[in-house]
Amino acid sequence: MGHLRTCPSGFSLLLQDMEGQELPYVLIDRIGGKHGVYEDHVEFLEKHFRLVTMKEYLENKTFLSKKITAIYMWYYKPVINEELLQSLPNLKILASSGVGIDHLDLNLLSSYSVKVSNTPFAVSTDTADMGMALMLASSRRLVEGYQLAVSPDTEYFPADWLGAEVSGASLGIVGMGTIGYKVAERAKAFEMKILYHNRNQRKKEEESAVGAIYCKKIDDLLQQSDFVLLSVNLTPQTRKLIGKRELELMKPTATLINISRGLVVDQDALVEALQNRVIKAAALDVTYPEPLPRDHPLLKLKNVIITPHIGSATKKTRRRMMENMTESIEASLAGLPVPNEVLQ
Repeated sequence: MGHLRTCPSGFSLLLQDMEGQELPYVLIDRIGGKHGVYEDHVEFLEKHFRLVTMKEYLENKTFLSKKITAIYMWYYKPVINEELLQSLPNLKILASSGVGIDHLDLNLLSSYSVKVSNTPFAVSTDTADMGMALMLASSRRLVEGYQLAVSPDTEYFPADWLGAEVSGASLGIVGMGTIGYKVAERAKAFEMKILYHNRNQRKKEEESAVGAIYCKKIDDLLQQSDFVLLSVNLTPQTRKLIGKRELELMKPTATLINISRGLVVDQDALVEALQNRVIKAAALDVTYPEPLPRDHPLLKLKNVIITPHIGSATKKTRRRMMENMTESIEASLAGLPVPNEVLQ
C-alpha cells in the first residue's frame, strides 16, 4: 500500500503507489450518487490515480490546486468553467466519458493548454444496438403491446392491431460515423435498403460492405426513408437539424429515431408533426431537457417511445469507457500521444 498523509481537513491522501511513485492527482465530481463515479470503478481507478472529489478540492484548495493534473469527467461532471481552470495551473488533460463534447468549451480548454479526450469507440456498439432496439420497438408497437397484454381491462387481443415491417424497409442514417456505420451493419441483416447522409462520403468498399447509398442532400434521404435515424454530434451546424421543414419532407408513414442529442431535433416541431400525423412515430433515447418536464406533450403521445439516454448503458461498456479514460490520462501525463484525443 502507499503512504497515507492526513491533510488539514482530516481526509487522507494516498501519496505513493506500491513502487514509491506519487500517483497523479485526478479531480472527479464525487463517488456514487446521481452523477458520481461508479463505486465499483473506484478500486481500478485508485490503482492509477489519487482521486480528489470536488468537495475535497474546495476544502483544500491551497494544497490541491497545484497537485491536480487531470480531470475525470463522468456524466458531464464536474462542471468546467474558467474559474476552475484558473485554479488548476498544472492541469494537462480532461477525459470526458461518452462521445458527445457539446458540454465542453473546447476553445476555453485550449486557451489553458488542456487536452481533451472522449470515448467514442467504447460506446459505439451498444449505442448502435439501442438504435435498432428503438426501431424494432417502435415499428412493432412493443410498448403499446405490453400495456395491452398486462392491462386489467383487456378481454381479447384485437386482430387489427398491426405494426410496420422493418425487414425490407428503407433506413436513412443521418451521420454515418462509427455508430451510424454499426447501425448499418445491423440493418443489413434485416435486408433493409440503407441510405445515408454525412459530411463526407464513405469509401466505396465501406458502402458496398453494408449496401449503403450516399445521399449528398439530406432532403433526398428524408423523402425516401421509412425510418430516419439520427447519429450525429451536436454542433452549431446540427442544432435543430430536423425541424418543421425536414419533418414535412418525411413520409407520413415514417418513424424518426434519435440516438444522438435531443437538440438535434426541434422538439416543438416534432410534437406538432406527431400530433398531426405528419410522420407516423418517433423513438427517442435523447430529449431536451433530460428528463422532460412531467407535463411535456411528448410524454402523452402514444406514437412516441422515450428511453432515458441509455445508449451506452451496459456494465461492460461503462467499464470500457472508464478504462479508455484512464489510458488517455496516463498517456497525456507521460507525454505520449493521447488515445481518442478530441482535436479542434
